Amino acid sequence: MTSNALSAEPTPVTVLGLGAMGRALAAAFLAGGHPTTVWNRTPGRADALVAAGATLAATAAEAVVASPVTVVCLMDHRSVSDVLTPLADRLAGRTVINLTTVSPADARATAAWADEHGIAHLSGAIMTVPVLVGGPQSMLLYSGPQALFTAHLGLLERLGSATHLGTDPGTAPLYDVGLLTAMYTMFGGFLHGAALVGTAGVSAKEFTELAVPWLNAMTLGMPAMADFLDSGDYRTDVQSLDFNEAAVAHLVHTSREAGIGADVLLPVLELIRRQISEGHGTESVTRLVEGIKDPRTSVR
Repeated sequence: MTSNALSAEPTPVTVLGLGAMGRALAAAFLAGGHPTTVWNRTPGRADALVAAGATLAATAAEAVVASPVTVVCLMDHRSVSDVLTPLADRLAGRTVINLTTVSPADARATAAWADEHGIAHLSGAIMTVPVLVGGPQSMLLYSGPQALFTAHLGLLERLGSATHLGTDPGTAPLYDVGLLTAMYTMFGGFLHGAALVGTAGVSAKEFTELAVPWLNAMTLGMPAMADFLDSGDYRTDVQSLDFNEAAVAHLVHTSREAGIGADVLLPVLELIRRQISEGHGTESVTRLVEGIKDPRTSVR
């Protein structure tokens, strides 16, 4: 669910954590007219925000009582627990939106703690970089109570597009990892390609001019791949695992011939060969998902 509606009455908000992302979040709230209180364990990071109108709290306890909504953007789950646990009484009856990068299990643990202490809670995942926060390309994901998401949608949309993924607090962090996995492996392939053509003196900029439109075109095949995955029927007349084994083996051979490593490609080749060894060579390459789902055949 997404919306572009913005709140008529700017909600006061507290931001805990002023790393690069926390500062970007606070700046976006300030730009949207929200009274913003900030706190960070390390001093000296709030100067620009204070100059822009933010209130610097001396303690985390002082910060959370200043606003009905506290947005948390700390280092990890442990830091979230360390900061919030002593504040349970002060946070009771208020809302915590945790945008810290955590695992689904950690998100559920924080949500359970919040429920136990009468604290409203949303989990979130920031799918952007600090410089884009608050702009049209900024995307954030949330999970938790639908009513809570709807109530604070105006505030959330100050940060970027806001998408609610369901009531399970672990869902947004799970999507976070899934999307980041797709990003990192894509970038790994791009870097491999740049290294390969670089052996012939081609600059990364030249390579990128062709790589970007080509990769964009290739993503158009993802909906068809999704149909295979959701159906569980991997039968195909084209682009079989046998075909792709030969193709990826060629990429590995050419890379080595050019004098570069094949570290990015070898796990993919290994997954393909395992599926072929189990008798699935004529099926679609999307069947690799079955090897990924089985920890007994994972590439280590």
